[in-house]
Amino acid sequence: MKRLLSFCLCLLLISCFEDKDDNLDLSNLATPTFRFTQNWDGTDVSIDDLITTQFTNAHGETLNISNLRYLISKIVFENADGDIFILNDYQLVDLSDPSTSLFSPEGSLPEGLYTLKFVYGFNEMDNIDGAYPELNSVSWNWPQMLGGGYHFLQMDGMFNVDTTIASPYNYHHGTAKLSDTEFEQNFVNFEFTNSIFISHNTEIEIQFNLAELFKNPNLWDLNQYSSSLMPNYDAQKMMQQNAATAFSIGQVTN
Repeated sequence: MKRLLSFCLCLLLISCFEDKDDNLDLSNLATPTFRFTQNWDGTDVSIDDLITTQFTNAHGETLNISNLRYLISKIVFENADGDIFILNDYQLVDLSDPSTSLFSPEGSLPEGLYTLKFVYGFNEMDNIDGAYPELNSVSWNWPQMLGGGYHFLQMDGMFNVDTTIASPYNYHHGTAKLSDTEFEQNFVNFEFTNSIFISHNTEIEIQFNLAELFKNPNLWDLNQYSSSLMPNYDAQKMMQQNAATAFSIGQVTN
């Protein structure tokens, strides 16, 4: 099933917080909505840009995007008193399906000010091979020989599209294979310090700057790293490092 843990966990957490802090208002619970948007250094990227729009990365290659999917999981809110609310859910965002850009995780929390954390991909506890039928059905699995579990990102297209020698690229991110028996978790924890007021109508924009995947801190040369990247340990670790600067909080509305 899609939910990593049931709503009962959230109720259990709330019960624990009620025992801990009599001032925690549990009478007015809210579930925020997330809106995932993509951009290329500030220029919006949407379904209309698939294949047709050309982008230039920091290394100078001109590319297009034919497929973009990425996964966000384990959303955590923490208030100033240190009370933590874990919304154990995930969302697979697919640029070709605009309905996946809106996401209301299972669970709720009292209205108030919080900081936000989430995981890009799955962490080691949740990245369980074959555990999520909905992801299995859309070919999101990461090969067992490479560590199993699931992809964190799939980005495909052509590069050098402004020349006569355009070539395919497959920027796929997941578990990093160090050897036939050693695998490294390769997700990214995002922690944002700005406080967000959560109410019944809160919508939080999560911005994904795709250009960051190709430049920070690793300048990405698609002529060297374009395909067969899934078993490439160095490429996978570079992807993890570059993804760490790619997400930010955008507009918050209530």
